[in-house]
Amino acid sequence: MSTVAVTRLIEAPVAAVWQVFTDLARRRDWLSAVTAVEVLTQEPFGAGATWRETRRMADGGEITEEFRVLECVIPERFVVTSPGIGADYRMTYSFVPVIAGRHKGGTMVTVVQDGGATAPAGRFLALIFGGLAAGTAEGALRRDLDDLAAAA
Repeated sequence: MSTVAVTRLIEAPVAAVWQVFTDLARRRDWLSAVTAVEVLTQEPFGAGATWRETRRMADGGEITEEFRVLECVIPERFVVTSPGIGADYRMTYSFVPVIAGRHKGGTMVTVVQDGGATAPAGRFLALIFGGLAAGTAEGALRRDLDDLAAAA
């Protein structure tokens, strides 16, 4: 099991940040690594919402993953799960309003990604490439939060 956590200050109120982040149909518009999004559920964003996202990888290839919202407390936090190839992971997003100081009115967004191997090959690869994979995941999460800050 590996855990990666990233926090980013966004100079926009929680409601605006939440709106941008949870508008599944428009994710491709503001996430620079995302090339396609297919929303699989019709209900508003919340527990049970499911979508597929295709991302451009650093090597130029693409990967498509399916995401499902496991828990959702509007506009404070939500938990997303995704089965991977040989590994599953879960991401918890938290949105905290900044109520004092020079960034008052902004939002602190934190994402914590927990991943674990589900197959023997995944366990072996995690053992060998664990640090590299964590670094890659951290970079991708930072880029996503930077994109979110620019969009919000």
